[in-house]
Amino acid sequence: MTDLDQSVRTEMEAAAFRHLLAHLDANKDVQNIDLMILADFCRNCLAKWLMEAATEQGVDLDYDAAREYVYGMPFAEWKALYQQPASEAQLAAFEARQARKG
Repeated sequence: MTDLDQSVRTEMEAAAFRHLLAHLDANKDVQNIDLMILADFCRNCLAKWLMEAATEQGVDLDYDAAREYVYGMPFAEWKALYQQPASEAQLAAFEARQARKG
């Protein structure tokens, strides 16, 4: 991929990001804590990374707007509809993951 035109590569990366968001949207049962346990990132991380990218491009994007883009709706609405309380097992796994990062 290093030999690709930069604009083509950027479009490919953007398409992959949009596909990831669509995949997460289609799998709302996958909780953020599950993502954090398995991959050390979640939907909120994606929103923060989007904000960082916006800043690099000189675009003002606040956290709420970034999360709405990532979640496909206001975060409070998504949370009320889809977020489940973390189980004891999830919390223990998350703490273990954090401890390994050290």
